[in-house]
Amino acid sequence: MSLMRRFVSVLTLVAILLPAFAQAPQQPQSQSQPNQQQQSKPKCTDNGTYTNSQGQTVKRPENCSAAPQGATAQCRDGTYSFSQSRRGTCSHHGGVAKWL
Repeated sequence: MSLMRRFVSVLTLVAILLPAFAQAPQQPQSQSQPNQQQQSKPKCTDNGTYTNSQGQTVKRPENCSAAPQGATAQCRDGTYSFSQSRRGTCSHHGGVAKWL
């Protein structure tokens, strides 16, 4: 098979397969109706509280569907921490993946 024939075959194949892998265009949302996900609070497990080294009561890390209000870090195991100091944050959860 000649080089030109192979090139045309590859182009034809790409033209056929490209629409199947192309991302569907997203329709813009109406500004009068906010996104439902932004409206609702993330669902979290309630793991209780602990007393930190400064004597303050702090929520224990929780598994949540999204970052909850007041979270300061996301741990490597996916939980969200409410720690008020960086020292020891997520220490039993694989360390800090990212600070919020």
